Amino acid sequence: MLITDYFRKFLHSSQSSGIILILCVLVSLLVANSSFAASFQNILDTKIGTEIFHLNYPLSIWINDGLMAIFFLLVGLEIKREIVEGELSTFKSASLPIVAAVGGMVVPGLIYYFFNHGTAYAGGWAIPMATDIAFSLAIISMLGKRAPLSLKIFLAALAIVDDLGAIMVIAIFYTDQLHWDYLGLSAVMVVILILLNFFNFKKHIFYIIPGLFLWYFMHHSGIHATIAGVLLAFTVPTNVSVTEISPLEKLEQKLHLPVNFLIMPIFALANTNITFKDGMVDDLFSNFGYGIIFGLVFGKIIGINLFSWVFIKLKISNLPDKSSWSQMLGAGLLAGIGFTMSIFIALLSFKGQAEIQDEAKFAILIASVISGFAGFSLLKFVGKKKENKELLED
Repeated sequence: MLITDYFRKFLHSSQSSGIILILCVLVSLLVANSSFAASFQNILDTKIGTEIFHLNYPLSIWINDGLMAIFFLLVGLEIKREIVEGELSTFKSASLPIVAAVGGMVVPGLIYYFFNHGTAYAGGWAIPMATDIAFSLAIISMLGKRAPLSLKIFLAALAIVDDLGAIMVIAIFYTDQLHWDYLGLSAVMVVILILLNFFNFKKHIFYIIPGLFLWYFMHHSGIHATIAGVLLAFTVPTNVSVTEISPLEKLEQKLHLPVNFLIMPIFALANTNITFKDGMVDDLFSNFGYGIIFGLVFGKIIGINLFSWVFIKLKISNLPDKSSWSQMLGAGLLAGIGFTMSIFIALLSFKGQAEIQDEAKFAILIASVISGFAGFSLLKFVGKKKENKELLED
């Protein structure tokens, strides 16, 4: 009985999911730098599917475009719930993550541009703009009660707005060709989902089936398919009732376990297989390396907090509940974990240039580790200080 209770607590602990995610990163890095590297890459490159519906893709694409759409669905559900009945239900609290995300994209992009304009690396200006939702939320969740719930929600909202911004940038600047017929069909699916919500359809199946079609059409339109998960999430019905569990909350509960303990670990294993090579450290001390590292580490914290400060001073927005500016600095640092989305943009920016891609991956890894460690340490220190102060007051 004790083992069962412990295991149940383990499964429902966001801290344990964060630990598993970090372990998967370490395993992936070890494999990528071992004799198994080629075999592992061959597995990721193995095509799965059928040509009948043009769905024959390498395993890595199914992970990044398919499984990640489910992750984005869960994040979208959480954000919608908070907008309807939670921390983001007022304009002042909801406006802050949007403003912060804009600052967290503009300033890193400008820093990268400052170092690399007019060079062969200029096309990678969007690399430091992205925040990795999975890793940033995993790390802040490991702080437990030392990070206020409102700050976690702020970071989640900021990260999804940030990634949606990155997806828009990809769609506009890094898409070779948009297929307007598929975009039109995607719009039709969204309208159908909105109508289902309007007519109060509550069973999940009514949303999942059109959602699958939405993913298919979005994927073939040229726009990154993960955005389908967010669009689907915002059409699932919810309510403000405390007693009645809404379809949104039911779906959220069903997704938490598979996303945290299956989808994200698989994603980490597949996307952090960076092979270290001679000269990589030297490449960090170049304009290209500086643009990525300074953009993620300093650009994020400056952009997020500067834009937030302006809007809070103008009394348009409010600080997250029970949060301080020190904790906002910590959140800004965690937002500097660009990792998977930054790597994805780097691959698009320098197609066919494997050497530059490897340089970018390594710089992103270093910047993300610095940001993650610094953000975690700062938030832990501030949280502990608050706890001690509250104990003394009691």
